[in-house]
Amino acid sequence: QVQLVESGGGSVQAGGSLRLSCAASGYTYWYSCMAWFRQAAGKQREWVSSISSFGGATYADSVKDRFTISRDNAKNTLYLQMNSLKPEDTAMYYCATRGGGLCPARSSDVNYWGQGTQVTVSS
Repeated sequence: QVQLVESGGGSVQAGGSLRLSCAASGYTYWYSCMAWFRQAAGKQREWVSSISSFGGATYADSVKDRFTISRDNAKNTLYLQMNSLKPEDTAMYYCATRGGGLCPARSSDVNYWGQGTQVTVSS
């Protein structure tokens, strides 16, 4: 059974940093592309970043140069380092995967979701 468990969310002031983690189990993690999505109140869930099995990373324009996605295949863990946070980054952040090598680009591509971790950035 696939399990994705996020942690590391919290409340910070604008300009601050947070590091999210996602512990994965129940499938072949090292082979799978992993992604972060987020959903702000009243808005649709949006893709933030993806990282392939070999470490190739892509980012949404809104977070490029501020967020860094990484993975530790030995620990089956995904990370998202978020720097220079802005109030518009406030959202529930979700770890996600299709469960295979292809990277999800939209919510409909995702087969497995974590429960989410809340990030709140105050001005």
